[in-house]
Amino acid sequence: MQETGIRNGAFGADKFGLKNLKQLHWNLGAPQLYQYSLAAGEAVLSADGALCADTGEFTGRSPKDKFTVRDASTEKMWWAGNQAITPEQFEALYQDFIKHAEGKSLFAQDLYGGADPSFRIKTRVFTELAWHSLFIRTLLIRPQAIELDTFVPELTIIDMPSFRADPSRHGVRSQNVVAIDFARKIVLIGGSYYAGEMKKSVFTTLNYYLPERGVMPMHCSANVGPKGDTAIFFGLSGTGKTTLSADPNRTLIGDDEHGWGPSGVFNFEGGCYAKCIKLSQEAEPQIFAASTRFGAVLENVVLDEDSRVPDFDDGSKTENTRSAYPLDYIPNASRTGRAPHPKNVVMLAADAFGVLPPIAKLSPAQAMYHFLSGYTAKVAGTERGLGNEPQPEFSTCFGSPFLPLDPSVYGNMLRQLIADHNVDCWLVNTGWTGGKYGTGSRMPIKVTRALLTAALDGSLRNVEFRTDKYFGFAVPTALPGVPSEILDPVNTWKDKAEFDKTARALVGMFQKNFAKFEAQVDADVRAAAPDLKLAAE
Repeated sequence: MQETGIRNGAFGADKFGLKNLKQLHWNLGAPQLYQYSLAAGEAVLSADGALCADTGEFTGRSPKDKFTVRDASTEKMWWAGNQAITPEQFEALYQDFIKHAEGKSLFAQDLYGGADPSFRIKTRVFTELAWHSLFIRTLLIRPQAIELDTFVPELTIIDMPSFRADPSRHGVRSQNVVAIDFARKIVLIGGSYYAGEMKKSVFTTLNYYLPERGVMPMHCSANVGPKGDTAIFFGLSGTGKTTLSADPNRTLIGDDEHGWGPSGVFNFEGGCYAKCIKLSQEAEPQIFAASTRFGAVLENVVLDEDSRVPDFDDGSKTENTRSAYPLDYIPNASRTGRAPHPKNVVMLAADAFGVLPPIAKLSPAQAMYHFLSGYTAKVAGTERGLGNEPQPEFSTCFGSPFLPLDPSVYGNMLRQLIADHNVDCWLVNTGWTGGKYGTGSRMPIKVTRALLTAALDGSLRNVEFRTDKYFGFAVPTALPGVPSEILDPVNTWKDKAEFDKTARALVGMFQKNFAKFEAQVDADVRAAAPDLKLAAE
């Protein structure tokens, strides 16, 4: 076998069981990985120098194809939210992966998951594709070259899109598979060209191990102000985690995954993974600049046939077009990936029903209620099969597919951290105003940024608030520079009766979803739920 690159010769691919490989390329940088990817026809160059790849059938994660080994060590798993396979089925899958890799040229990256050395996990990723190797090298944290000589992984991932699982043999659903064995710390990914499966497998692993070490893993972005005032932004895809954390007046910690531990907040990653549909230089200059240069990896972005200029407005392949780039492509990004304990927690919801106010202040009990709810809404065009009406999406802890433990574990940790550090909590609607999707318009980003700035700098504490009659949280009645009518959603609707009907329907959706948590939470959290009886008064 031919091997290239810096590596620990005493702990090679054979330790994982790989054998009879044609070539193995270790820890290559962007120029070399570009070269291999372009030569193999895996990707093309954009006019700006970004590497642009298509992911074929799978343009996003496939949660229904994700499985975890169920054995004596994983009885603490949240099996209501996860799918199980037996150790024997995983072993058969593993052996078939090893066999499938024979004769292939693979790429390996030795990386860290976690910027805090006390809690990071050493991760080795084998990939079949060069652009996948560049992607994961971009998204995780790169060790210093001197560290690679002695690198011994704790977690190993192998990603081979050409592999096809056998449901009858491997106990899975289809030919596509993501399988995790927490006891052996192995992740097997096959059948999908979507690179995001790799990074979310690391996140799932950290979600499993870190709580018992006193660290809360979070699906959130984070930034910090000049006075050390950290803010974290929870939110599902499309709610603005990446956009709103990229603030030129604050230092970016990271855009997607963090831990909150004894010393504060730390990024799990070394890169950003921005949703780039409708990306523009005017609205998001930092993300646009990072996505249009050498070293960025674009997924499913349409290029002009002649000029190869990216058309970020074109969603014909998918609405889930993505840009992956190193964190240091953002000029004001943190070089340490670490920050003090948060002063503010922001929960983002793209409310396509147009009912939620642009910002609301939450009590600690309300914060836990909305964290466990994990609400946003889907609209036509974001997923196959959606009609013209918005559809609610409740993903507990804003990351249900990545939670190996019961949601109450993460909810209770967040509540304790909020209390310990006297954190202000906010709910921000980045969705619709003036009506629901199809009638109203998207919340102006200038309004969202103005309200967030006031929340984070403390000035929003000093304004007058009203109590929302549907949801019970506190809503500001005025803020300089923000149109007062937009702060009370009913004022932006022409049909007030239709607003009331829609608001009541959304309250009912929240109540129906939260029923599964009621037995696990305290009375004050149950009392923080929206209440139709109050709305009737």
